[in-house]
Amino acid sequence: MDISLALGGGGAKGNAHIGVLRRLGKEGYKIRSIAGTSFGGFVGILYAAGHSPQEIQSIFESVDQRQLYGHADGDGPSLLGFAGVRRLMDKILGEKTFADLRIPCAVTAVDVKSGTEVSLSKGRLKDAVLATIALPGIFPPSQWNGWELVDGGVLNPVPVSVARILSPGLPVLAVVLNDPMDKPLRTYKIPIPVIIPRSIAERLARISLAQSLDIFLRAVDVSTRALSYYRLELEKPEVIVRPKVHHISMLDKVVIAEVAQLGEDALEEVLPQLKKAVSWQGRLAKKLFGPN
Repeated sequence: MDISLALGGGGAKGNAHIGVLRRLGKEGYKIRSIAGTSFGGFVGILYAAGHSPQEIQSIFESVDQRQLYGHADGDGPSLLGFAGVRRLMDKILGEKTFADLRIPCAVTAVDVKSGTEVSLSKGRLKDAVLATIALPGIFPPSQWNGWELVDGGVLNPVPVSVARILSPGLPVLAVVLNDPMDKPLRTYKIPIPVIIPRSIAERLARISLAQSLDIFLRAVDVSTRALSYYRLELEKPEVIVRPKVHHISMLDKVVIAEVAQLGEDALEEVLPQLKKAVSWQGRLAKKLFGPN
């Protein structure tokens, strides 16, 4: 039962990917390749590097989220930095490259110089992670190979097209974390005290910066929802999983085990559809008639 995965972005919501991976393993599915965007790219790289879902959960649970987003030398213009994230990458990925992965994997980013999507599948893994999670304006862009790279969700929130390139002919399971288009927008607040000290956050909350951040993140939310919808309609993954993570904001501090369980629960709901997609009848129908 071979499949390819397309793991969508969503910040803290992305811990749901852990549960999806865990349940797929329990059900006997063989993940032959992974394409990921943003946090989905991070999780995908860790899994492709040989970390089990439980090991990935343990890595995230061991991190003090308050220490992740300080500025470091070399960071570009941004509200938050990647100092703690870089230290984490050095610890768990070191100098490993895509050539060291046990299964094919690629993550998406966007070059803001040319305005094009970039699929990263060569070079150092930690560089690719920093590029794919670089939410514009919030985190610093990544300078790489002449590109100025930001979060891949700007153009490809759920990289089904990349998953199909990695494993032509295999059914694609797409994990979508953004809200559906008909769901009301939520208000974004500066997370306290996850990313900055409480005293600073409380002052920011009273000035226009916090209000501007709220408007910016809501605008990103709107565009991401729409882009996800249109690309999924066009690229038609065989199975779509939508964990119930819509109450979680991108930068929220979460109980990782609880969010991971939401991913496992969501996969449970689509198991009949997934079993049909990987059956010989389902694969024959795809060859004859194309994706549904």
